[in-house]
Amino acid sequence: MYRTIQQSLLARIQAILLAKYDVTLTNLVVEQPPSIALGELALPVAFELAKRLRKAPRAIATELVAELTAALPTLEGVASVEVAGAGYLNIRLDRAATVRRIAADQHADIGGPGFRLVEHTSINPNKAAHIGHLRNAILGDTFQRLLRPGTFKTGYEVGVQNYIDNTGVQVADVVVGLVYLEGKTLTSTRELLTELLETNQRIDFYCWDLYARVSQWYTADPEHIDARKQIRLDTLHALELGHNDTADIADLISTAVLRRHLQTMQRLNIEYDFLPRESEILSLHFWDAARELMLEKGVLYLETAGKNKGCYVMRRAGFEPTATSESTKEPGAPHLDSEMWASSEARPSSSTSANPIAAKPEPDEDAKVIVRSNGTVTYVGKDIAYHLWKFGLLPGKDFGYAKFHEYPSHCCWISTSGPSAPNHPTFGKADAIYNVIDSRQNDPQNNVIAALRGMGYTEAADRYTHFSYEMVALTPRCAVELGYTISEEDQKKPFIEVSGRKGFGVKADDLLDRLIAAAKSEVDTRHPEIEPADRLTIAAQIAVGALRYFMLRFTRNTVIAFDFKDALSFEGETGPYVQYAIVRAANIFRKANTTEAASLAAIATLDLSTLLDTEEGSSLWETWLLASKLTLLIEQCIATAEPAYLAKYAFQLAQQFNNFYHRHHVLNETDPTRKTLLLATAAVAQREMTRALGYLGIEAPPVM
Repeated sequence: MYRTIQQSLLARIQAILLAKYDVTLTNLVVEQPPSIALGELALPVAFELAKRLRKAPRAIATELVAELTAALPTLEGVASVEVAGAGYLNIRLDRAATVRRIAADQHADIGGPGFRLVEHTSINPNKAAHIGHLRNAILGDTFQRLLRPGTFKTGYEVGVQNYIDNTGVQVADVVVGLVYLEGKTLTSTRELLTELLETNQRIDFYCWDLYARVSQWYTADPEHIDARKQIRLDTLHALELGHNDTADIADLISTAVLRRHLQTMQRLNIEYDFLPRESEILSLHFWDAARELMLEKGVLYLETAGKNKGCYVMRRAGFEPTATSESTKEPGAPHLDSEMWASSEARPSSSTSANPIAAKPEPDEDAKVIVRSNGTVTYVGKDIAYHLWKFGLLPGKDFGYAKFHEYPSHCCWISTSGPSAPNHPTFGKADAIYNVIDSRQNDPQNNVIAALRGMGYTEAADRYTHFSYEMVALTPRCAVELGYTISEEDQKKPFIEVSGRKGFGVKADDLLDRLIAAAKSEVDTRHPEIEPADRLTIAAQIAVGALRYFMLRFTRNTVIAFDFKDALSFEGETGPYVQYAIVRAANIFRKANTTEAASLAAIATLDLSTLLDTEEGSSLWETWLLASKLTLLIEQCIATAEPAYLAKYAFQLAQQFNNFYHRHHVLNETDPTRKTLLLATAAVAQREMTRALGYLGIEAPPVM
């Protein structure tokens, strides 16, 4: 409701500015006064106009107040407008009318046309998911929840995809481990998968240990380093070429690990729509089409001198050109074989950057190599092709689609090089893209967007968001709890980095199991009367809430040091704190023998004319006002790609409710009118806290 009133007020001010001053401001800042006694909105618009109109801000504010006061009958929810300080416009709302509209669940809509493609998780399918992967997946899943349609908002059409690098070096490493350390063949690998399944062992856990072993094996014997590196390279090329036993082993393992990843993420309420695999990008020759397009547009050119001689390059993002020439296509240039692709630890994507240009007379030593002199395509080149497909800009190219996993509400599809299943969706049609990829990939992402701009796809480049984030580490205390031996030096550090290659870290499922066990111990103590299966469900809700909130409460550019005790605490800025506030509210309605819906409906006939204007009424009004800002926070989260703002809002609303809970003894109130208002206040806080947690992917348990 707050956003509804704000929108109508800003629209009226814009109309006044145009009619009175012939001025249009692209952005009108709205603030909140330092005290509720001064009003609910404050606008510094007069200060923005002062230089342009050559008037004192207070004089302009006085003129605007006169215009707005005359328009009050058309500004539903606005009680008065006044000048404050040196020229602020302070807006007071009609508290009673606004409370009734909030209770009736009137709010501004969010959404619009166009297809939003959100890519997140993108774990290499070579071992179990770890704690670092969870931040990526939780950020991406929360953001797609903010975008999607629902009963609360129109939303946007959204597709969630999880990129599967099933032919990369990490999968190759596991295959090397299987073949050269474990002595496995294609047949015995199939037998291994069957054995693990029958003995209830996990393939992703098996590969976790194997990956650490093979990483150490490469460099364990100085005399064999070169030979083992060659084994790794040969294995990688076999995966890229396909149609051989090595590639078949990789497909078996990566698919089995992928299924485990989906099960792990489903424990956190995370689901996907589409799983595009690198193997199909290779076999369907996406790069061939992208290469021709880049050459045609003059973005890709052959370097004929300098350190990049013989390579196809493009200007690196962020570098200004000094001279240009036409792009080069020479008959003797290396063949760009789409089946020979380089691989890396993490898949990069794109962000904002400068325009690339064609070749210079002098070699550009800073140019980004897209195709090496040996004909292999770098990861940036592959990513350019992939993102052209995402925007529907890769002529004649699309994946085949096959069903892979059935969720309760929808099917998750996977790419295939064969024919598509009937009635399959299409994902290469994005109007906007959000890629959740860590901040270490900034440079390659910038170069992908530079290629898009250079090819003239400026609108696509502008609608590409790199949803970057920093790493997740462990506190020394958490590392010790996990059983790791920590040096005295590491014990003094604020956090310790995890490493999959070294086998140091915490598997996502192990982390969840420990959190659930800790939460269940608390639930068992507090509620022994509840059935064991129900206690386990409640414990899982608390554990998932704790983990998701911990990953979301920090802004994306903050390094997280995970700690069990901090995450599960019922006090402070945690998921369980907000969940507990919701449970407290629910207890009020249970003991009062009424419901949230009935309490909110009763407001419609209540005489609020004097109740909200007292000192006590102002404290209640603050709760209603904060509860009315959910759509404002969702809009802010979408505009900034920062879900942390919603997590903070949920915590603040829980704080506001707890203050209300301790100050007002709802069940003991004897005045019927005041009790109705108190019940409705608890109801609106509970409703919006529950909604906010829902967008964060967190459920509210029935008890705590």
